[in-house]
Amino acid sequence: MRVAVECKSPLMQKSLELFLDNHLSSLKHCDIVLRDIKCLNDERCFYISSDKNSDLVKPFSKSQLILALEKRYESINKNISVVEEVEDEPALGFDILQKRIEALTLEYQENILKAVKAFYEK
Repeated sequence: MRVAVECKSPLMQKSLELFLDNHLSSLKHCDIVLRDIKCLNDERCFYISSDKNSDLVKPFSKSQLILALEKRYESINKNISVVEEVEDEPALGFDILQKRIEALTLEYQENILKAVKAFYEK
């Protein structure tokens, strides 16, 4: 999960940056944008405010923030995977990564066996 922080409040900006140190990314390359101003028509926007309609209500703890962001990230990824499946492309996920690693491992094993056989057949 890559997160960008874009807040008007310098205190909120710095606090979020400290909380999300390991997840920070540029605005261009992020999955979620945290803002203290309500934004419309942006699926990546994560609104933090004292307002009850916000994605996360102030005050909050670091763990509350991380949990809320993980939920948003999952919902964004579900929407993306549905679109990809409609386009006949496989959904990104652990299963696909695992299958790819297994395929590469088998290929590597076959290449090693070919090299060993070629060495002993000489």
